[in-house]
Amino acid sequence: MTRSTGRPGERPLSVVREDRRRGPGNSLEPRRPGPVEPAPRADAAAPGEADVLRARLRERTADLQRLRSEFDHYRARVRRDRRAVGEIAVANVLAGLLPVLDAIDEARAQGEVTGGFGRVAEVLEKELGALGLRSFGAPGDPFDPAVHEAVSCTRSDRVERPVCAAILRPGYRVGDQLLRPAQAHVAEPGPPPPGEAQTLA
Repeated sequence: MTRSTGRPGERPLSVVREDRRRGPGNSLEPRRPGPVEPAPRADAAAPGEADVLRARLRERTADLQRLRSEFDHYRARVRRDRRAVGEIAVANVLAGLLPVLDAIDEARAQGEVTGGFGRVAEVLEKELGALGLRSFGAPGDPFDPAVHEAVSCTRSDRVERPVCAAILRPGYRVGDQLLRPAQAHVAEPGPPPPGEAQTLA
């Protein structure tokens, strides 16, 4: 379309009209979200593959159970070893104090454990007992060579089996560990030799 300006010497103006329709790609308006397509689902495992996976799961579970059992055994063994080491250390210390206890027993038999010395002896014996030290051995106990040391032996028709007629030195133990056997004078069943006095009253 040409339009005249009405002025001399000027060229007529041409107006070009573009009647193109905007397509979806040329539109300035934002696109509206369309329907969202679902993500493709993974195909289900074949029956044979599922059996393989279950078998592997059982193997891994068995491995974990075995490792846990081994760890529990290891932890129990460590605790047992630590306890044994502690008991051995305590036993060594207590064994070194047995001569002190023997000296106290001798002084007590002579009536010399009195006053402050008697108090010290009581505290010492109490503290050693708290550490698990136990003395054993009394007249009349059945003689056991595992825990008794026979210093002398006589026969007596008043006993039916070997017994400790007298304890010459007490024995000591810590728990189940023997520190020292008890020294004893042992009486065995049987008629005493002529001229020998009876051992047990």
